[in-house]
Amino acid sequence: MGCMEILSYDREAAFAYAKKWAFGRNPAFYDFSKIGGDCTNFASQCIYAGAKVMNFTPTFGWFYKNANDRTPSWTGVEYLYNFMVHNAGVGPFAEEVGLDKVEIGDIVQLGTATGDFYHSPVVVGFSRGQILVAAHSYDAFNKPLSSYNFAQARGIHILGVRKE
Repeated sequence: MGCMEILSYDREAAFAYAKKWAFGRNPAFYDFSKIGGDCTNFASQCIYAGAKVMNFTPTFGWFYKNANDRTPSWTGVEYLYNFMVHNAGVGPFAEEVGLDKVEIGDIVQLGTATGDFYHSPVVVGFSRGQILVAAHSYDAFNKPLSSYNFAQARGIHILGVRKE
C-alpha cells in the first residue's frame, strides 16, 4: 500500500447529486426499489458523487460495478455504516455522531428500538432546527427527518476521502 492522500469530501457535489436524482434513477445504477429498497444504494451514489473514490476491496470494501458486482456496503444499511465508520483504507471515511453534528452530504440512519437500522436518508439541508433529507424507495427531497417514524437515529459524519 502506497502513500495515502486525504481529500476533502465535496458536500456540494453530494447535495447536487441528491437533488438531481431524488425523484429519478441514474441509469448507471440498478434500481433496487423492488428488491429490498433503494435507500442505501441512493445514499452510496450521493456519497460517491462527493467522494469520487470507491474502495475495490472484495466483500468488505465499498464499490458498485453493476447489480451483481458490488459490495454489501453499497446497498446494505448496516454494511454501509460498518464500512464508513471503520474504513482505514481507500475511499470515504466517517464517524458516528449525534444528529446535532450532521452536515449536508452526511447520512442519517433510522432504526428500531432494538437497534435494527433500516433506512439511510441523505442530509440535504436544515430549516428551523429541522434536518431535511433526500431518500429513495419512498422518494423524497427536503423532507423533514421528523416526518419519519423511527425509534432511534444515528448520524454518519463523513470526515474525508482517502486516495492512493
